[in-house]
Amino acid sequence: MARCKGCGAEIIFIKTSSGKSMPCDARPIIYWENRKGKGKIVTPNGEVLSCDFTGEADKATGLGYIPHWATCPKAENFKQTGSKGENLC
Repeated sequence: MARCKGCGAEIIFIKTSSGKSMPCDARPIIYWENRKGKGKIVTPNGEVLSCDFTGEADKATGLGYIPHWATCPKAENFKQTGSKGENLC
């Protein structure tokens, strides 16, 4: 298992539907898909969705992974600005 170079947490890399590898927390969590949700989740097949992390258990969408930039205490050390002005993790 890979580890974050900033905080040492275990991470996994999931290839997104755009073809990029996204570092995610290694532990899968239950999520509820919500297009207006403030959370982000990466599904095992690489979809990045807006979601909620609480809800009725029997209505959960599934298991997914939180992008590591959302939980890493050292995330600011890894942000770079790409050629189009986007932040890269």
